[in-house]
Amino acid sequence: MPKWKRQLAALSRWLHIYLSMFSFGVLFFFAVTGLTLNHAEWFSSAQRTVQAKGTVNIAWVQGSVAKLEIVEHLRRTHRVSGALTDFRIDDGQCSVSFKGPAYTADIFVDRATGAYDLTETRMGFAALLNDLHKGRDTGRAWVWVIDISAVLMTLVSSSGLVLLFYLQKRLVTGLATLAAGALACYLAYLLWVP
Repeated sequence: MPKWKRQLAALSRWLHIYLSMFSFGVLFFFAVTGLTLNHAEWFSSAQRTVQAKGTVNIAWVQGSVAKLEIVEHLRRTHRVSGALTDFRIDDGQCSVSFKGPAYTADIFVDRATGAYDLTETRMGFAALLNDLHKGRDTGRAWVWVIDISAVLMTLVSSSGLVLLFYLQKRLVTGLATLAAGALACYLAYLLWVP
């Protein structure tokens, strides 16, 4: 066997083993959450909604609205989490929205009095896992985790395929199994996807 083939086999084996181990947690996470997404009815997720009232400093909503002070007051007073996704200012009220995975908080502030109503919804553990799987309201850092895990899955699969070509006794069976799996997915798409 030429030296470059031996080096390619060694590199593929090394990549396959260590990338598989490094990415095991994220691969396992996406496999499990694939089930929780497809079968939400199996995984009940207790949604909890909390409503609260309060007031902000009236000076913050008169004239020029003090957005930062209002947001920080809500975070400090009610432990509102998630990213600020919307802050609207109308003549009579301000509306503030926060979103995170399996989380929303909506606040309506009366500009005449500074009084506000807050509705905070937490959707449970299964919804949290599903939102993390989809990257919904998770921020840029988590989107990078999803992208990197996709690259890792591609590298693990590719390195395994390269290794198959070095297993002469299993090459034909392995390639036939690969073709059968790809064909099964394609037929499932043709037959059952509307």
